[in-house]
Amino acid sequence: MVRPDRASLASTAPLDDLLTLLLRQFRRPLALHNVDLKDADAQAIAQAIVQRQPPDARAQAVRDALTRLIAESEAVLKQWNLTFEQAMETGMDAMPGWETTSEFLDLANEKSNAEIRIAAGSALVTALGDCRYLPHLLYLAARDDDDLDTAIARRVLLFQSGVDPAAPDWLARVRAWAEKQQASD
Repeated sequence: MVRPDRASLASTAPLDDLLTLLLRQFRRPLALHNVDLKDADAQAIAQAIVQRQPPDARAQAVRDALTRLIAESEAVLKQWNLTFEQAMETGMDAMPGWETTSEFLDLANEKSNAEIRIAAGSALVTALGDCRYLPHLLYLAARDDDDLDTAIARRVLLFQSGVDPAAPDWLARVRAWAEKQQASD
């Protein structure tokens, strides 16, 4: 039996289901920032996003905690003098600071966790109406790969911008929308 890949599922799943799943993945890190997110909360927040309702107090608390988590992950990458985009382009073989297999695995885990939190967190924060992480999502959306983070970034950008995903110039349209959003901030 051939299992569908996660990027294809992220590209086609109902957006509220995708956002609910992403929110659930952040349950433990959010708890470290005093945000107790139950399954029903995640689902309600995701449904409110899809219905284009303004974030309520619970959603705002989640968004604020996510921005702190992203900042923490960016600080992890900064210890290696890497931005998010640079980290995504840097293979583990080019990373300094390891000599043993154990050190390599620890470093790979730390780098990967930071990248995942930044990518998924940026998508959620943007879905919640805060555009400060648009550059991260634009970087991911422009990648020519079948990566899960790319699929999620594209879904959120297309949803927030209202650009038709079938448009041949969808990325240029999304970039133009993003420039307007960042200019108005």
